[in-house]
Amino acid sequence: MLSLESDKIRAKDISECIGFTRPSVSRAINSLKEKGLVRKDTGSYIKLTEGGLILAKHIHERHTLITKLFTELGVDNKTAEEDASRIERFLSDTTLEAVRTHLIKNCN
Repeated sequence: MLSLESDKIRAKDISECIGFTRPSVSRAINSLKEKGLVRKDTGSYIKLTEGGLILAKHIHERHTLITKLFTELGVDNKTAEEDASRIERFLSDTTLEAVRTHLIKNCN
């Protein structure tokens, strides 16, 4: 989400956004670098690689669909967002596709 707002993202920005410590964020960024999902430029700004961008879009779509389902069921937006964050990584692609199909058929 931060990369949609700016192309100058630092570990500090991520830390402030998600509420984790800077050392935790730095460890996570290093892990993502090893997997080829992010890189740091000469100014120490963090950039998503093409693979990182594809994965980020996939994760964002999962989160958005699950949040939308929960809000359609009557859950308030804050709780829906929090719950979606907790379960999104555990849902299979099959279940996510069923959620997508349900939302398309039943919701505006």
